[in-house]
Amino acid sequence: MAPSGIDQTLTAEERDDVKLHIAMFPWLAFGHILPYLELAKLFAQKGHQISFISTPKNIHRLPKLPPSLSPLINLVKLPSLNLPNDSESTSDLPREKVPTLKKAHDGLRDPLSDFLQSSKPDWLLFDFAAYWVPDMARDIGLPNVYFSIFTAASLGYIGAEVPDYRTEPDDFVVAPKWVPFPSTVAYRKYEVSKVFDDLTGMDDDVSVCYRIAKALRGCHAVAVRSCWELETEWLNLLRDLLGKPVLPIGQLPPAPPPNDNEEDENDESWRSTKRWLDLQPKRSVVYVAFGSEAVPSQDELTEIALGLELSGFPFFWALRARSDSVELPTGFGPRTREQGIVCTSWAPQLKILGHDSVGGFLTHSGWSSVVEALQFGVPLVLLTFTNDQGLNAKLLQEKMIGYLVPRDENDGSFTRESVAESLKLVVEKEGGKVYKDKAKEMSPVFGDRGVQNKYVDEFLGYLKAHNTTIWPKE
Repeated sequence: MAPSGIDQTLTAEERDDVKLHIAMFPWLAFGHILPYLELAKLFAQKGHQISFISTPKNIHRLPKLPPSLSPLINLVKLPSLNLPNDSESTSDLPREKVPTLKKAHDGLRDPLSDFLQSSKPDWLLFDFAAYWVPDMARDIGLPNVYFSIFTAASLGYIGAEVPDYRTEPDDFVVAPKWVPFPSTVAYRKYEVSKVFDDLTGMDDDVSVCYRIAKALRGCHAVAVRSCWELETEWLNLLRDLLGKPVLPIGQLPPAPPPNDNEEDENDESWRSTKRWLDLQPKRSVVYVAFGSEAVPSQDELTEIALGLELSGFPFFWALRARSDSVELPTGFGPRTREQGIVCTSWAPQLKILGHDSVGGFLTHSGWSSVVEALQFGVPLVLLTFTNDQGLNAKLLQEKMIGYLVPRDENDGSFTRESVAESLKLVVEKEGGKVYKDKAKEMSPVFGDRGVQNKYVDEFLGYLKAHNTTIWPKE
């Protein structure tokens, strides 16, 4: 066996000409799959070959690749998971069933290993759930990078070890002991109640904390969907904790929608939405969306709706509730017919956020939504539900980029008045100007394609300089 790494004596120009084969294996959630795909497209634009690996149903649901990139991105289907109702992603399951998806995902180790040994990529980028990848990759001589779509703050909060003292919910409501600088990044009590079993590994599942810590410790390097401009202290902390390269990859903003009048003319849903947005004053509309997996309770949905009504702002609510058991308050539709729109089908979020009538975004703090809003400088009002959203929101609040809707710390309840007042603060009041200013300041950081390209080039430079893949000679 002989190394096929890059000759370290190559000039920068010669190294630029080297093309890699990079395998990518995201967790089975579209909040992970789509950022991985954005990065795959950026790699392919630079001439690198990508093997994008998932299960059949997820591969089928990917957005269509640009014709110029499809020859360079090989969509690899591992075996189906054989779960009830052909479930292959978190969007197919209620939250309490996600542990079954993780266990089925762990069963992909052998077919993934078989594919990698037959295709011989130069690098493998993997996600937190596949904590077993570093051991598997070591067995077959494949260098690997844990590519985290979680923020550096979230990774720093979880840490590279599972400490003995973190056994009770109250242990998760403060910053961990290894964070050397003042920080409020931690879950609130009501958030911990929703994620405690996941964090600690109840129900015989491998805990999220263990999966992330094992991935961080076992990989050759860590790539983070982040940037120095936002998370300098957290990225440096991770480097200190791990003693290995921690490389920000940029925020991976989706490509802006094409300014294509013909395409717009053929899209009736966007045409009607745009007509309504065009009629609203600049920076007056509140856009509301909580992602495809957040499930507000009936009480929460009621207070959100009545808070929007009480605010008096025009609103566009992309309401994609996953449960038929919740409904809007009686009379809400007729009363707000002139004020706003409730869209229960797919909404073109990127186009809406990019419209100059939008003045605020009421969001669950899912990072992809945060990135989409901040690339257009839209200020954020934060209302979290589950997963890493609470950590994201605390980071954004700490940086004065987003305002958290006040809630009861114990049960998470909030009122229509707190929703309305939060929106008024951020969208129109002088006291909320800091959030508007910070959103504008972050716009080039989150949306500038040149900034993004620089981070990708630096990451690819690392992969080329440290490519030490060892495969048996034919």
